[in-house]
Amino acid sequence: MKPIGTVHTDALSVPNHWTVSDVEGTLIIDDFYREGLMGIEPGDRIVVIFHFHKSRPFTPQDLTQHPRGDVTREKRGVFDICSPVRPNPIGMSVLTVTGINEAIISVKGLDMLDGTVILDIKPYHG
Repeated sequence: MKPIGTVHTDALSVPNHWTVSDVEGTLIIDDFYREGLMGIEPGDRIVVIFHFHKSRPFTPQDLTQHPRGDVTREKRGVFDICSPVRPNPIGMSVLTVTGINEAIISVKGLDMLDGTVILDIKPYHG
């Protein structure tokens, strides 16, 4: 896979899931892909596919995990939870576009850390 950009945020920590986040930041898209952003406008929601670049390596023990790392909750299969520790450390978030300027998309709802590699952006239809 080839990265298309990176996330920038001043937030020191982010929620575990986009559905509970009001963190703002920007998606800095490589200029090569700028034309591919045509049609994205403030108020739109976009699906961002990204790499969990800070996750530890996956092991067979990670096939079942406590949701959100909460040991008081019953373990579930990795494909039934939103853990960043996955066989392929790929994440997905639905973000609200608050602005766009050239190849910089301002967004709200980040659950990604500063420097996170963006793999793809898709329209949200929901």
